[in-house]
Amino acid sequence: MSRRSGILEFAVLGLLRESPMHGYELRKRLNTSLGVFRAFSYGTLYPCLKTLVASGWLIEETGSTPEDALAAPLAGRRAKIVYRLTAEGKEHFEELLSQTGPDAYEDEHFAARFAFFGQTSRDVRMRVLEGRRSRLEERLEKMRASLARTRERLDDYTLELQRHGMESVEREVRWLNELIESERAGRDLKGSASGGLAQHDTTSGATGGLPRPGDDPRPDTPDDTAT
Repeated sequence: MSRRSGILEFAVLGLLRESPMHGYELRKRLNTSLGVFRAFSYGTLYPCLKTLVASGWLIEETGSTPEDALAAPLAGRRAKIVYRLTAEGKEHFEELLSQTGPDAYEDEHFAARFAFFGQTSRDVRMRVLEGRRSRLEERLEKMRASLARTRERLDDYTLELQRHGMESVEREVRWLNELIESERAGRDLKGSASGGLAQHDTTSGATGGLPRPGDDPRPDTPDDTAT
């Protein structure tokens, strides 16, 4: 499994743990709540859903209400497919939530992990936050060393881009310091974790590599009957 597909499966399981969803609704939640998935298609989501169903972590149901089940035949369309987390899927997601290895600190995976901090134990949150901070501090040190070596050979615009990247990493380190301090003091963040993530840019400027808003030029066309 690729790192990208692993992150998507983690996020899908996390969202479906909250409630069952149609594929269209699930994609909208991934787009709006988890910025890391702003640019991905149904062609990416549905194979992921099929894999999770085949693994026994999700089940497919026809329609979420009696009205859905009746409306589809009358309209000559197949009923919408609703995806629901199984007991095994919930157990698997909880196992994923407890992991604090190096992958949890990387740009894309950290964004997805942070979005589900509300479902994560405090000690795991601390390890992930401290790991992320350590990773960024290492990155910042390398950036500073590189800039010191090449400063005289860079034109003004390239130099400004380097500085911008460093400032972005420095901002995230400060943000992480505040979060770690709150966790140590036993304080919870106000509002949802995903909301907090949306307000803070974890892309680390030019160094993060997360998709930006507007990266997906395709319209949001619903296709809930895919199987």
